Amino acid sequence: MDSSVIRVKDLYKIYTIGTNKVRALNGVDFSIRKGEFCCIVGTSGSGKSTLLNMLAGLEKPTKGEIVIAGEHIEKKNESQLVQFRQEHVGFIFQSYNLMPNMDAIENVAMPLIFQGVGKKERKERAAEMLKLVGLSKFMDHRPGQMSGGQQQRVGIARALVVNPEIVFADEPTGNLDSRTTMEVLELIQKISHEKNQTMVMVTHDNHLASFGDRIIRISDGKIIKITDNTLRKKEGGTTVKKAVPAKKTEKPKKDKEQKKTIWDEVESAGQDNTESKES
Repeated sequence: MDSSVIRVKDLYKIYTIGTNKVRALNGVDFSIRKGEFCCIVGTSGSGKSTLLNMLAGLEKPTKGEIVIAGEHIEKKNESQLVQFRQEHVGFIFQSYNLMPNMDAIENVAMPLIFQGVGKKERKERAAEMLKLVGLSKFMDHRPGQMSGGQQQRVGIARALVVNPEIVFADEPTGNLDSRTTMEVLELIQKISHEKNQTMVMVTHDNHLASFGDRIIRISDGKIIKITDNTLRKKEGGTTVKKAVPAKKTEKPKKDKEQKKTIWDEVESAGQDNTESKES
């Protein structure tokens, strides 16, 4: 029985620039199993951000198939994709993207507004997720009252509150120092394994990618290597790979082929609904 929650087959994304054709993705095939922590790693311009956008349904492929949770997302129209993301997908962003005038509870609960969840249940579920990420004492704090690491934990809680099939993380530690990076990475890894939560993280950093169960290396729009990294010692069912702080690396520029960000899409999809669904 196929346990894959994501299947990608013969995926292409070709942009036309003047008389030239740029192959941002050039025949990509892979699968990700339920509960895996998968890392897609590559340098700036490798195609990793375009691939993430394809998986999230933010860009249409030129050719190929993307099957997520049993559904062909390349065949969906825009309104169907918005609904699919709200029901099946969580997002973790590099720059946190928290609402500055909302406290932690309100930020985490916000995706539930788009699902029509009542206020009492929203608050209960948000509190549960904040406890999961170790922020039970910071529920009434606004982003400006929290450190970068704490803000990213709020972002992780927000991604998980909808009980998603998959969580996509776009360079989630890019704005953090090396020590906080390791703390956040260990938390993502722990949640993936303990909750059987599928996580897909995009990174330029080979060291960070090494904590994934599966590592997909991409270059010039092609997958050059897939590594199964699941042979680890376990104690009590929890993976015990200890994070070692890496040296701070220079932040890469965004992939040239990226046309719009996940947050742009999520924010615009829910902008008109934020104030109208209180109960």
